[in-house]
Amino acid sequence: MDFIQALPKTETHLHIEGALPYELLHVWQPAKYPSPPPFHAADFRYPSFAAFDGILLGHALPWFTSAQRYYEAGQAIFQKHLAQNVRYVETSFHLPVGGFIGTPPREILAALRAAVPPGLEVRFFAGMLRTDYAGPLQAVIDDLVNWDELAGVDLHGNEATPTEPWTAPVWARLRAAGKVTKVHAGEFDGAHRVREAIEQLGATRIQHGLRAIEDPAVVALAAGRGVTFDVCPLSNVKLRVVASLAAHPLRALLQAGVRCTISTDDPLVFGNTLNGEYAALAAEAGFTRAELAQLAGNGWAVADVPAAMRAAMLAEIGRLV
Repeated sequence: MDFIQALPKTETHLHIEGALPYELLHVWQPAKYPSPPPFHAADFRYPSFAAFDGILLGHALPWFTSAQRYYEAGQAIFQKHLAQNVRYVETSFHLPVGGFIGTPPREILAALRAAVPPGLEVRFFAGMLRTDYAGPLQAVIDDLVNWDELAGVDLHGNEATPTEPWTAPVWARLRAAGKVTKVHAGEFDGAHRVREAIEQLGATRIQHGLRAIEDPAVVALAAGRGVTFDVCPLSNVKLRVVASLAAHPLRALLQAGVRCTISTDDPLVFGNTLNGEYAALAAEAGFTRAELAQLAGNGWAVADVPAAMRAAMLAEIGRLV
């Protein structure tokens, strides 16, 4: 564990609402939110995406009612990163729509930016569902090209929902404005959704992506185009995407030349930490120090940081192996 702690790490797949520290809920309303919750148990598995989504929203929405609450959550989340020697984070916040959350998105972003502590680089992404452009968020999404403080966007939610025709031109417009476009794919649906994200949406950052392994041609496509899969192993286990870490295709993807990073996804409902993800890969899937170092280095390869910082972090990793 000392080696894992010493690695200068990145986290590149994190939903801010899903990262709300459960202890904040417990302190706020201990009777309603007993500690520990049953879904943090190591052997807990979600029976479906709907069950997972219900628990996530049922715990996050009561908290995220104001910009101040985002600020308080952000402070706690980012301090946890510093404690684990995480030095760079990419995180998304959900664009509010209708009665969902209810805080103006620019206020959410400003509050989260104010919560970033010294010593941690954080890049923020606007997260949205595949259906959001058809409703009142269209004007907000169209305006994201003008948000200089926004690093990019993330298409997330239930992957069973088809990707709508609006997505490709909007994603292209955002990339032209310098935004990074991420897509959740290859988690609850198969390799063809990873191909769609790469070829039709132009994404080079795939959130999850692991089911690309079901089609060697898609794996080759991802490797050939330098696409990065931001993988969340314990999330994949708890959501029954894979049976176990030993059965996870992460190593096979790495060996096939796909750049993969490691993140936690939604610690609120998985009870995981980034150091815990690395430790579980070592204990349950036999990942060596060199493999863990490769995963840490992959995060820095795609991090939006100055070249000098990237080189320094990679050199620091190299000295540890």
